[in-house]
Amino acid sequence: MKTKKYTLRKFINDVHLWLGIGSGIVLLIICLTGTVLTFEQEIKGLFAEEITVLPTRNALPIENLTKSLSNEGEVLRVSINPDNTKPYAFSVKTNNEDRRGTTYFVDQYSGTFTKAAPNVLDGFFMTMFKLHRWLLLDIAIGRPIVGISTILFLILSITGIVLWFPKKKLKKLKWKHLKPGFKIAWRAKWKRVNHDLHVTLGFYTAIFLIIMSLTGLFWSFEWYKDAGSAVLGTPVFAGRGGGPKINSKAPKNTKQISFEDVLKITQNELAFQGTTELQIPTDQTEIFSVKKYHDQDFFQTAVDELKIDRDGTLISKQIFSEKPLNVQIASSIKAIHMGTIYGWFSKTIYFISCLIATSLPITGVIIWLNKLKKKPKGKQQQLKA
Repeated sequence: MKTKKYTLRKFINDVHLWLGIGSGIVLLIICLTGTVLTFEQEIKGLFAEEITVLPTRNALPIENLTKSLSNEGEVLRVSINPDNTKPYAFSVKTNNEDRRGTTYFVDQYSGTFTKAAPNVLDGFFMTMFKLHRWLLLDIAIGRPIVGISTILFLILSITGIVLWFPKKKLKKLKWKHLKPGFKIAWRAKWKRVNHDLHVTLGFYTAIFLIIMSLTGLFWSFEWYKDAGSAVLGTPVFAGRGGGPKINSKAPKNTKQISFEDVLKITQNELAFQGTTELQIPTDQTEIFSVKKYHDQDFFQTAVDELKIDRDGTLISKQIFSEKPLNVQIASSIKAIHMGTIYGWFSKTIYFISCLIATSLPITGVIIWLNKLKKKPKGKQQQLKA
């Protein structure tokens, strides 16, 4: 009796099988929590009170609004929505532990303000986040486990694409051989339907799952972040620290421009609709830093930046679309991973992909169990004899 050769395809199949079984539970948790987190802001928005203001007159100067908030803590920045019925959102550092700042909504027309109320879903989504990033374990333990599982998921996605192709030589491949892999035989027996759900849906979402895996690893391993930065030719997460501090070069006797002047300069330089974020200078040596988001456009996570001296001199102007492609990719890693890069369009694709990815360990194990139940032909013939 001839023994079958252990082919490369068989090896790839075994790698796909055993890596999937070994990491299935962890990957199911990561994918399920990723699915939930995709529309976090939208879901939380349904349970948050919408605050609007009535534009009865010209907005009060930001200097006045900042001064009225100074009793609450150190005012860090203000975010201005292009919709004038939306209040200004100020970030205030209320204590030393409050690194990112607490949000205060300020009526820019009356000067009244209110502290952002906690969302009833904050605890739930924080749990989902911790599960997604480190499985609710200690960070030093959970983060590398998630990272290793992500690497395995990357291998599973690549081997899955290879196994999707029929057992034919490339020269002999025809459309009739590939066609069955693009559809699900809903009228077939449940075992075939389960097989198609795993193979076909896995193939359709593979490219998105590979992108999620490649970008997700930047949070798991420092060596990966360094390697990724080297490959891209520019640092990833370079903007986390806010960049080097730039001191004003304007003469001391020069009259300082107002925030209203800064907004006018911003509108002249960046003439598009979008949320404007101003950093509040803490002393007389700091310049004005401005970010304007393309959150009203298709490419919602693109950000243009201005550096303006205290006398109104434009120090620097960074247009996202004019940056080299590698810099654009490096600065969009988070948006690419989370699917926020193109707003609802990309989020919907990511939600469906993550939902399918959550099902893959389940359908894959079912396929494996079904194969275990099958008896080899040789044994069946011996039993009949």
